[in-house]
Amino acid sequence: MSNILSIVVIAATAYAMVLLGLFVFQSRLGYFPNMPSRAIGPGPDTIGLAYEPVEIITEDGIKLDAWYVPAQEPHGVVLFFHGNAGNISHRLDSLRIFNELNLDTLIFDYRGYGRSEGRISEQGTYRDADAAWRYLTVERGIPAAEIVLFGRSLGAAIAAYVASRHRPGALILESGFVSVPELAAILYPWLPARQLARIGYPTGEYLKTASCPVLIVHSRDDEIIPYKQGRQLFELANEPKHFLELLGGHNDGFLVSGRRYLDGFENFLAASMGR
Repeated sequence: MSNILSIVVIAATAYAMVLLGLFVFQSRLGYFPNMPSRAIGPGPDTIGLAYEPVEIITEDGIKLDAWYVPAQEPHGVVLFFHGNAGNISHRLDSLRIFNELNLDTLIFDYRGYGRSEGRISEQGTYRDADAAWRYLTVERGIPAAEIVLFGRSLGAAIAAYVASRHRPGALILESGFVSVPELAAILYPWLPARQLARIGYPTGEYLKTASCPVLIVHSRDDEIIPYKQGRQLFELANEPKHFLELLGGHNDGFLVSGRRYLDGFENFLAASMGR
């Protein structure tokens, strides 16, 4: 009996230590700026796209590294919020796609990513997003109605945050989640994930207050963020709204889907921004 009790105590202690570690080191475990590296790789010019290096200053004085990639005959500007891992140099395929759609693109690294200063945090990413929006609308004088907010994965939550505070021309959320606590509860059912979560990113709540046309993009084959999360976001969004179903996994769905992806974007932009 004593041996059984000892095993139970050891197991309970180990479980408690795991919970404590997840709670204390959540920020380190939740963001991946070093995957595969913080080093900036080849720029847009290596795929034939002209670009302008940009420095964006946040309200708390953090310098963010960014690129402004112009299209030849632009019909709008994409404000690009990338996903959790890597940096702006790992998004060249997306920059090419937006360029083909005749959209200028501003892509930037969150604090703590790539060459951007600072340390990553949820509130920090919101300040970074505010600074990027301010750069486009104030420094470049671009009308809000000409801006398309695009967020992929983690970036979907940040794009939805901006749309809840402003009224852009359109909002596109690709491979997004309803919130971190909701996603964690699905991915780790053996943990009290909702109670442990210190990072929120309530994409769904932000989406409820967005008043622009919305496109939700998700793949049934997404191995990281379940397809059901994308459908829930669609249900939470206000009209006018559209859903684009992709093929392929979380990180390559937009490439695997090929023409379906491009046509979906073109049709949405034509309907929502009169392109």
